[in-house]
Amino acid sequence: MTDDVKKDAAEATKPGEGTLGAQATSEAALEAGSQNVPAAAARTPLDLVDVRRGMFGAQGSGDTSGYGGLVTTVVLPGPSERPYGGWFDEVVDILAELLDASGTGFANAVESVVVDRGELTLNVAAAHVVEVAQHLRDDQDLRFELGLGVSGAHYPHDEGRELHAVYHLTSVTHSRTLRLEVAVPEGDPHIPSTTSVYPGHDWHERETFDFFGIIFDGHPGLARIEMPDDWPGHPQRKDYPLGGIPVEYKGATIPPADQRRSYT
Repeated sequence: MTDDVKKDAAEATKPGEGTLGAQATSEAALEAGSQNVPAAAARTPLDLVDVRRGMFGAQGSGDTSGYGGLVTTVVLPGPSERPYGGWFDEVVDILAELLDASGTGFANAVESVVVDRGELTLNVAAAHVVEVAQHLRDDQDLRFELGLGVSGAHYPHDEGRELHAVYHLTSVTHSRTLRLEVAVPEGDPHIPSTTSVYPGHDWHERETFDFFGIIFDGHPGLARIEMPDDWPGHPQRKDYPLGGIPVEYKGATIPPADQRRSYT
């Protein structure tokens, strides 16, 4: 450290001037580049789902990659604050007006509004997903008349909300797209079917039931669509065991991916 730098540091922290010194340091830090980082209060909170350690689940001496100490957090974006931006506020306001007028109440039907990566997601309570979809389809100012299907997601560590059903809706009239998401526990994976609103969801709900085990109450013919009727379990759940591959050479087999070497 040069004498001039030492002198500047000493002057910035003279007795009685600690606040000014801290302020100068803070301003210098901002000037260095952190001014491009949004204030903490303005950041969208994150929902921590899981913490993963290591690479590929390797433990012990089997990990020769050097990534054994890697720690990765699995997070979902939390609720966003107004203004959401663009047409998002308009859609949410209209939907809130409709739900309040029906007696359901927006706060009871929509658990949170999430704006992430320029997309709008409404986390909806399972009991009210059909009504929410009905309003989104029928209101002249919303007109999300096209349901692009239902998919599933499994977060084993999201306690009480392990299974998620995701609905992608598009307004051809207004050229808009949003997402509905409904979370239910593994112990009670029931969601009302939306086939009465979007008939095209028929096979999509069957596939989500087949692979994830979400039961869509009121579906006209809920049954497996890919796996045999007597197939045990639901293959796209994260806790479903990975199978090995038989090899046509003296009965050899390739073990499941999570059992090769020391990967677990």
